[in-house]
Amino acid sequence: MRGIILSGGSATRLRPCTKVTSKQLLPIYNRPMIYYPLNTLIKAGIKEILIIIAPERAGDYLNLLGSGKEFGVRFTYEIQDKPRGLAEAFIIGENFIDDDNVCMILGDNIFEDDLSAEIKNFKSGGKVFAKKVNDPERFGVVKFDANGKAEQIAEKPKKWISDYAVTGLYIYDFRVIEAAKNVKPSERGEIEITDLHNWYLEKGELEVAQVNGEWIDAGTFDSLLEAQILAKEKLQDKLII
Repeated sequence: MRGIILSGGSATRLRPCTKVTSKQLLPIYNRPMIYYPLNTLIKAGIKEILIIIAPERAGDYLNLLGSGKEFGVRFTYEIQDKPRGLAEAFIIGENFIDDDNVCMILGDNIFEDDLSAEIKNFKSGGKVFAKKVNDPERFGVVKFDANGKAEQIAEKPKKWISDYAVTGLYIYDFRVIEAAKNVKPSERGEIEITDLHNWYLEKGELEVAQVNGEWIDAGTFDSLLEAQILAKEKLQDKLII
C-alpha cells in the first residue's frame, strides 16, 4: 500500500491567511494541518508517501517535512502546476503507485476515527468513506439503497440526492491509474474523482464504509475553527506525530 496526500490548490476561500502559505500548512491547534492526514497514513503502516503540492509552495513543504526520515517514512514530492481535479493525483502519481494499492487522503481532511484497520485490510477494487453532513451540496454524495449498499454517487448535484458526503479518503488498486486517464473533464473542467468511484461501482467493486466519528473538510473559516476544537479536545492522545 502506498499513500498520497493531495495538498495543492490556492485555497482562495481562506484568504488572506493563504496569501503567504498553503492551506494545508496552517496550524490546527498545535500542529500544521497536514500532520493530521499524515497521521492517518502512518498509523496504517504506510511507509512510502507521495505529497502533491503547488509549485509556489514547494519550499514550505520541504522545509517542514523534509525527506520523511523524521517520521520513519519516505516522502516523494510532485508538483501539480494547476488544479485539474482530484482524480489527476493518480495520473501525477502513476510511476509512484506502479502496481501497488494506493490510499489517497486530502491534505485538509481530518478524521476522529482511527481508520488503520480499514486501510490495512484492503485487498482490491475501491473503497471510500461516507459521513452524514448538513451541507451535502459542498461534496460528492452517495445514495444508499434499503440494504445500506451504495447505488449512486454524484458530484455536487444540483438536486438533492443524499445527505451522505464522500469524505476525502480513497483506497484503490492500481487500476485507478488507467481509469483516471480515461476520465473526461466535467463541466467544471476538472477530472472528477466521482467518476473513479462510479467506475468501480459499475463493476460491483466499490465498498462504501460509513465514518462514525467527526470528519472535517477544513476548507472554510468555520470548518477551520471546528477542526481546531476537534484537534484540541479529541485528537491529542491519538496522534503519533
